[in-house]
Amino acid sequence: MLLLGTKRRGIKAALNLASTVAGLLLAVLLLRRVGVGDAAQAFALYLPGNWPVPFGIVLVADRLSALMAVLAGGVALASLLYALARWHQAGVYFHALFQLQLVGLYGAFLTGDLFNLFVFFEVLLAASYGLLLHGDGPARVRAGLHYIAINLVASLLFLIGVALLYGVAGTLNMADLSMKLRVVPESDRGLLHAGASILAIAFLAKAALWPLNFWLPPAYAAASAPVAGLFVILTKVGVYAVLRLWTLCFPTGAGASAMFGSEVLVWGGLATLAFGTVGMLASQQLARLAGYSIIASSGTLIAALGFNQPALSSGALYYLASSTLAGCALFLLVELLERARQVQADPLVVDDTREALPFFLDAEPITDANLDDEEEALIGRAIPAALAFLGVAFTLCALVVAGLPPLSGFVAKLAMLTTLLYMHGAAAWVLFALLILSGLAAATGLLRVGMRHFWTLQARPAPRLRIVETLPIGLLLLGCALLVVHGDAALRYTRATADTLHLPGRYIDAVMAAQPVAAPSPVSPAVVPEQTP
Repeated sequence: MLLLGTKRRGIKAALNLASTVAGLLLAVLLLRRVGVGDAAQAFALYLPGNWPVPFGIVLVADRLSALMAVLAGGVALASLLYALARWHQAGVYFHALFQLQLVGLYGAFLTGDLFNLFVFFEVLLAASYGLLLHGDGPARVRAGLHYIAINLVASLLFLIGVALLYGVAGTLNMADLSMKLRVVPESDRGLLHAGASILAIAFLAKAALWPLNFWLPPAYAAASAPVAGLFVILTKVGVYAVLRLWTLCFPTGAGASAMFGSEVLVWGGLATLAFGTVGMLASQQLARLAGYSIIASSGTLIAALGFNQPALSSGALYYLASSTLAGCALFLLVELLERARQVQADPLVVDDTREALPFFLDAEPITDANLDDEEEALIGRAIPAALAFLGVAFTLCALVVAGLPPLSGFVAKLAMLTTLLYMHGAAAWVLFALLILSGLAAATGLLRVGMRHFWTLQARPAPRLRIVETLPIGLLLLGCALLVVHGDAALRYTRATADTLHLPGRYIDAVMAAQPVAAPSPVSPAVVPEQTP
């Protein structure tokens, strides 16, 4: 796509769409590959350079990385479909940057060593810089510069932390690192903890942990709708990195370093959840409210995973999938709802009416009915189909984000609350209370925004929406509904994933047992029989 230059956007769009769909299909196949079977079959490994572990690069797919790859592919496909309506034309290199973003995401979830995790982090961050600035406007540039500055500092801390860990353990392969850290001499224990702490700051800044998350609401609110939708998965990269390295390097059997940093994760996550809850309650704009909901979801995940309880981690992983899909759908809805409010002053011109939802639900007005201030019947009034779609989609997103029945957000919170009832300690009860209060705050904030967008009486024409804009939102909400319909299978998968995470020996054994492919044996030359004269 880079070689195609600044034109031929149709070809670029086709290549981007085909590649994104193929990546999602491969991620689903990978999830089915590692999700079926016993513990020994729950890992898929590949040695790109055919070097033995731990000296060469290794790519590892287990239940967690496969789940994250599927979420990344699903969010990417939805964002791309939405962008194809018009946003992909706002910049020259949108499609190339989009694919580089996916390279970084898939690589970060599948890599098995720290240095390549740093490389893929830099790839996805470099692409995100360009995508965030995609379009124009001083607000986007200002938020983009803050975002770039914060992530550059986090990258520097990442590199320092990796260097310290390499100096202590002499390896960067995650499985090998886990074994080496258990036998680190006591004299190097402080350096080990310092390197792990610096590395954790880099990850937690990306995961939007308080107080390192001040950059997220303005940056995500300033980004274009498809870019903001794609960025929902970026905060989950930080959560994934913390979860992967913490469970591998500091499990309960790590000796003097066992459960190092668990209290920081728990109380930091609780503070983040509280901050996101207050932010959702105070937000007047839907884009900022959506940003604070992402912060609240990150706080919920970090706090729940910090307890190191497989049952609680299972519900948290289910919540991760639900909140990612709903967060992306909510960011995609932001622009459509703002467009619906501004349609009277600045009507949207739709090039192809066949791609719009302009039709109305015909209904004869009832003469004997309640009337409004203009003596028009309230019952039987025709509702524009586009406005009805926005209302239903917004309501479903609100139900998932607030954790209300019957959608996946309620199932996820119920699974975590049920586990917390049987846990002891002040932190468990604080998380229990905050999960309920965050749902109440989200419902209140979203209800206030919904009233402003749908219940305010204004004489304005109905919005016109393209099908390519509404389709990805519908697909994301369908994913949330499928999480409920197949909730038992989904919870079994997340429980198996949590068990594998909290028993890191399975991961270590699978990685260290990987063997390079043997070189093919040389072919013996054919024996030519002697010719008799």
